[in-house]
Amino acid sequence: MDIQLKRGMLDVCVLAAIREEPSYGYKIIKDMKPYMELSESTLYTILKRLEQGGLMTVESREHDGRLRKYYFITEKGRERVASFLAEWQEMVRIYRFVVGQKGEYHEKA
Repeated sequence: MDIQLKRGMLDVCVLAAIREEPSYGYKIIKDMKPYMELSESTLYTILKRLEQGGLMTVESREHDGRLRKYYFITEKGRERVASFLAEWQEMVRIYRFVVGQKGEYHEKA
């Protein structure tokens, strides 16, 4: 898979993981595990990039006597997820063309 495409998809996946409620690193990895493998080092690189891009914010909170960083999606982050969903429809159409399924819609796509 093209590295830029994969990078963009991982960014959106992390944003989707915090879309409904703020979360922290370990929980984000755990929530994403049924769908994809994501290492801690990759996640923290993504989180830093998303924060620098204004797509999320970070807040430290105490949990069991320790500080834990919680990640919150911003309006700009929500817009990125919405944009991805709109773009995805185009990707599905391209996929169908490539595999020869013109005019057909398959849930597997």
